[in-house]
Amino acid sequence: MKIHPRCAPCLLSRVQFEAELSTKDLSLQNKAVLAGIEVLRKYLVDGTPATHLSTKIHREAYRVLGDIDPYRVKKQQSNEAAKKLLPIARDFVSEKDSFRRAVLVSIAGNSFDFGVLGFDADKEIAKETIIRQFQHGLDVDDSDRMKAMLENVVYLADNCGEIIFDTLLFEEIRKSGGRITLVVRGAPILNDVTMKEVKELGLDKKVDRVLTTGSNAIGLCLKEAPPELVEALGSASLIISKGMANYETMSEYNFRPIAYLLKTKCESVAEAMGLQKNMNVARIEE
Repeated sequence: MKIHPRCAPCLLSRVQFEAELSTKDLSLQNKAVLAGIEVLRKYLVDGTPATHLSTKIHREAYRVLGDIDPYRVKKQQSNEAAKKLLPIARDFVSEKDSFRRAVLVSIAGNSFDFGVLGFDADKEIAKETIIRQFQHGLDVDDSDRMKAMLENVVYLADNCGEIIFDTLLFEEIRKSGGRITLVVRGAPILNDVTMKEVKELGLDKKVDRVLTTGSNAIGLCLKEAPPELVEALGSASLIISKGMANYETMSEYNFRPIAYLLKTKCESVAEAMGLQKNMNVARIEE
């Protein structure tokens, strides 16, 4: 996916958010925002892949702040909130049509996204909100096609919080006899899952193998990815790409078949997919 001019204020809002998470020093917060503006001035160019710019702006903000993980507390809070809601999600999945429902739960979990413009997970995420998303269902539903491709799944994880809900989909994939290679970020960026959270949450016991992207790039940067990940992507029976950042990246590459599981939380992603904002999407591209 290519950058859109409307991405600029959203990126700057995230820089401001993480600066406030990192420090109470207003002068340092200002420096981080100004550094973000400078990155935009240099690299906001037509045709630039969206994640190239977002990676540059967040890396520069982290450098200025001197903080490698401003979201560390928010990630913990998000995981704890999701754990409290997991029994509700498990009951929903177990009622009937468990694979499709696990896909929907995974996408609903994508709402656990601190720092998105106009979204405050501390207030929004509650039992009623999650239940409403379950009731809304899938706006794009390729889950039946997914079920025939689960032999060797590469699962590109997204945020903390939502990874708790992903575990129900892990269970469904393994129940069908499929193997899962879970892929998480190689270092902290935003509220994305890293190997640290994998160990803390015991996710390595719920999948067959865990790899990292090799860096803290937004989504996946192939130039920074370890060879075993590139090989895994090339040999997968199905790649499951969670969330908008992974879509922004993977839509630039030719790995197939790939299932995009996400909520279209921004207009730019929705437009790139030919969809409307706030849709629950499970789309396969072959």
